[in-house]
Amino acid sequence: MSVLPRQGGAPRAGWTRGVVFIHATPKALCSHIQWALESVLGSRVSLDWRDQPAGPGMMRADLSWTGTPGTGAAIATTLKGFSGIRYEVTEDASAGVDGARWSFTPSLGILHSRTSANGDIVLTEDRLREIIALAQGSVEAMTEMIEECLGADHDEELDVFRHAGEGSPVRWLHKVG
Repeated sequence: MSVLPRQGGAPRAGWTRGVVFIHATPKALCSHIQWALESVLGSRVSLDWRDQPAGPGMMRADLSWTGTPGTGAAIATTLKGFSGIRYEVTEDASAGVDGARWSFTPSLGILHSRTSANGDIVLTEDRLREIIALAQGSVEAMTEMIEECLGADHDEELDVFRHAGEGSPVRWLHKVG
């Protein structure tokens, strides 16, 4: 596998793309995170690390990638092994494969969500039926369970770090192999 500069346009058939957002990490982990991403993507990765204004002493970076379906899950799983970081990984939908988003914070852990073509979180009919049954007619309980499925707590914790990085450049990479 190798990583090549993005040539523009949509990925090839059987491929997908996504973005890794390292919202905040201790400076000491930057090179280790870069090496971990290189391991998953199978080629050299160069991240543009910047100060994270929302977390003194923390750094941030983002990376767009193109690769085979499942690359997003591999990246999210690899990053989960690092202590004290906040990140999100997205993977666009591709032929026969739902899109996905992984959000991670040290206090909440990892949240995996299926996503639609426009990036909205998708709840399956089975999950909605389960929520209705568990809520037992309580609107508050139903609302709480839906908010949990939509990742409201993760969004609340990550929003401060997301907004601090607005306007950051994004670099596209391809995973070949």
